[in-house]
Amino acid sequence: MSKLTAITGNEAIAQAMRQINPEVVAAFPITPSTQIVENFAQFVADGIVKTELVTVESEHSAMSACIGASAAGGRVMTATASNGMALMWEMLYIAASLRLPILLSLVNRTLSGPINIHADHSDSMGARDSGWIQIYTENNQEAYDAMLMAPRIAEHADVRLPVMVCFDGFIISHCVQTMELEDDEQVRKFIGEYTPLYPLLDTSRPVTMGALDLQDYYIEHKHSQHVAMVKAKDVILSVSKEFKEAFGRGYELFESYRLEDAENVIVAINSVAGEIKEAVDNLRKRGIKAGLLKIRFFRPFPYEEIRDALKSAGVVAVLDRMNSFGARGPLFTEVCTALYGLESGPLAYNRLYGLGGRDMYVEDIEKIFIESEECLKAGRTEKVFDIIGVRGA
Repeated sequence: MSKLTAITGNEAIAQAMRQINPEVVAAFPITPSTQIVENFAQFVADGIVKTELVTVESEHSAMSACIGASAAGGRVMTATASNGMALMWEMLYIAASLRLPILLSLVNRTLSGPINIHADHSDSMGARDSGWIQIYTENNQEAYDAMLMAPRIAEHADVRLPVMVCFDGFIISHCVQTMELEDDEQVRKFIGEYTPLYPLLDTSRPVTMGALDLQDYYIEHKHSQHVAMVKAKDVILSVSKEFKEAFGRGYELFESYRLEDAENVIVAINSVAGEIKEAVDNLRKRGIKAGLLKIRFFRPFPYEEIRDALKSAGVVAVLDRMNSFGARGPLFTEVCTALYGLESGPLAYNRLYGLGGRDMYVEDIEKIFIESEECLKAGRTEKVFDIIGVRGA
């Protein structure tokens, strides 16, 4: 039976890790993700879990240890943020290319420099093409639920890819929210036992991992990763359906909020969705048909589903929380790709917000919706790209 509790996002993830009870956790502390492993280390010390906790000298070593433990046949987890993920960069690609179902909690924090410890998405978006499945979450409950679904997705025979669960630093990681923690036995029943495919410790079936892969076969191996990522979409939907049957909370590839008749839509990810929902409700009272499309799964990206959801909208404002210097934001680029080919698709424009943790208020979001209304009346967008809240611009 579930238990209603008030805890931080980091504590929620630590509880999910406790319930998953992995064989190995290898990690190095970095703000604002440190509390996850601190709490989990207490579970290890108290004998609540059977996990081997490996305290390493860097994040690069943390992911290296995770790769070794996963290749050996263990269920493996870690947590990091920002520059910690950047230090893992090389190993992220290796984990994915070896088809290892490692689970990573990523507490979104801006990448240096200058040094900044607050939320934006430059860390996870920088790793968007590393071969990891990416789940973005709005609040503590979603982060916890996503982490419970992650092993089922990662370990599925059609997938066998690592998964990162992303949530905003401090805004979610350190914010206390009321949420439901599920019963340990129910969670373990839902997740099930892990059966590794080719564990290195199984000496009766010897395999080679990490061998030199030249032009004879490299492209075929990359293609197999691509196929696995495409297949992951159906697996995600299947696991989400089972999760709803088990725990009562349902998740799709994205969330539609008052989108059915919306003419004026914002597309966004992570915690800002809460403020957008409030702005949508405010504007609906004023007769503006506003709506939100909140993306949960950025990889694999649900192109066809998003095209169908947005094809009747008049204008779409896409909010990115990181800067692709000299280009549009990554979320905007993907949404435009989804809309490509529509005979009479919506107007679309891109706004960057919240870099380095800059606050985004409901009033700021309402201004975006009002700007979209002006675009609708004019039949065009004046500024396809802009950054919100820049002083002196």
